[in-house]
Amino acid sequence: MDDGLVVIGNHYPEFSYEEALENLKQAIIDLDVPYPVAVDNDRRTWAAYNNRYWPTLYLIDKWGHIRYVHIGEGAYQETERAILTLLAEPYPGSQN
Repeated sequence: MDDGLVVIGNHYPEFSYEEALENLKQAIIDLDVPYPVAVDNDRRTWAAYNNRYWPTLYLIDKWGHIRYVHIGEGAYQETERAILTLLAEPYPGSQN
C-alpha cells in the first residue's frame, strides 16, 4: 500500500468443497497467499464484474475504474507494465 498498490483476492468456489471457510483458510496457508481474500460464496462480486473465468485479474485505478483485465495465467510482463503505469498516475486531487 505504501506505493499505492492494494491486492485483494476474491474467492468464488468452483466446487462445493471450496465453499467451506476452513478449506479456504487452509488453501491460503498452503499456497502462502500473502494478501487478503474475500469470500464470495454467494457469487455477488463475481456477478458484479460479469466474470466467467478462473483466474481473471482486474486492475482498478485510483478513481475506481477498471483499466486492465487479463483472463488466465501468463502475460506477467504486460500486467507489470499496466501496474507501473497506474502507479505513476497522480492521485485524484493531487497537485502533481
